Amino acid sequence: MHHGDVLLVPPAATIEQLRLAHQSDYIHRVLHGELTPQEIKRIGFPWSEKMVERSRRSSGATLAAAREALADGLAVNLAGGTHHAMYDAGEGFCVFNDSAVAVKTLLHEERICRAVVVDCDVHQGNGTSQIFANDPRVFTFSIHGEKNFPLRKFPSSLDMDLPDGTSDEVYLEQLNRGLEICFQRGPYDLMIYLAGADPFEGDRLGRLKLTKIGLAKRDRLVLLSARQRGIPVAIAMAGGYANHLQDIVDIHANTIAIASELAKQSGTPL
Repeated sequence: MHHGDVLLVPPAATIEQLRLAHQSDYIHRVLHGELTPQEIKRIGFPWSEKMVERSRRSSGATLAAAREALADGLAVNLAGGTHHAMYDAGEGFCVFNDSAVAVKTLLHEERICRAVVVDCDVHQGNGTSQIFANDPRVFTFSIHGEKNFPLRKFPSSLDMDLPDGTSDEVYLEQLNRGLEICFQRGPYDLMIYLAGADPFEGDRLGRLKLTKIGLAKRDRLVLLSARQRGIPVAIAMAGGYANHLQDIVDIHANTIAIASELAKQSGTPL
C-alpha cells in the first residue's frame, strides 16, 4: 500500500444479504453448525464459529469493496474469491460466494443494473457461474486450467480452458481475447475481479506456468481495460498455493500495488 491508501475493517455480510445468493436452509446449517460430514468434507475444513465469522466477513468485505469501487472507481478485498461456493452448498474451501453476495446485494439495492465477474483464479468459478446461470444481468468470465479442479465445471457465460503448462504469452493473449468478448456483451456498472495467485509457475495446484511478471501484466491488463471503459472494479484475492509463502505474498502485493498506482493516476486513493 502507498501513502493515502485507506484500509477499512468490513462488516460481516448479513443473513439477508447471504440469502440473495444462497439457499436459506444452507445458510442456517452453516451458521448453526448443522452441516453433514459429507458437506464439511466437500468444503474442505471443519466447522467452527470462527469459520462462520471469517466466511461472513469475506463476503462483507467484497461487498464493501464493491461499494467503495462504485464511489471511487477501484477497491480491494484482501481476502475473498470464494468462487466454488454454490447456491446450496460449499466446496473447495469456499463457504459463501463473496462475489455473488456482493453483486446480488447491489442489484437488489438497485445500485447497479449489470455486472461482470472476471475470474482469473486457476480453478474454474463453478459456484459463481451456477448462481448467476439464469441471471442475464451478470456476465461471468472464467479463464482457468482445463484439467484442474473442479473436474465437472458449471458453464460460465464465457469459459477459457487452458492446457497444462500455459505460459505468460499464451495466457495474456487468451485473456485479452476473453476480455474483448466480455466488453462486447456490456455495458457494465461494476466488475468483480478475482486476481488468483495460483496460475503462478511455482504453485502446487496450479499446473500453469505464469511468472510473477506475467501475473502483474495480467492484473494491469484487466484493470486498464476496465478503466478505459469507465467500469468500477472491486478486486478479490482468490487462491494461491505456492510452495514458498513469500511467492504468494509477492503476487498479491503486486496486485495491490498496481491497483494503488492506477487509482492514484485517477486521482483517488485505493
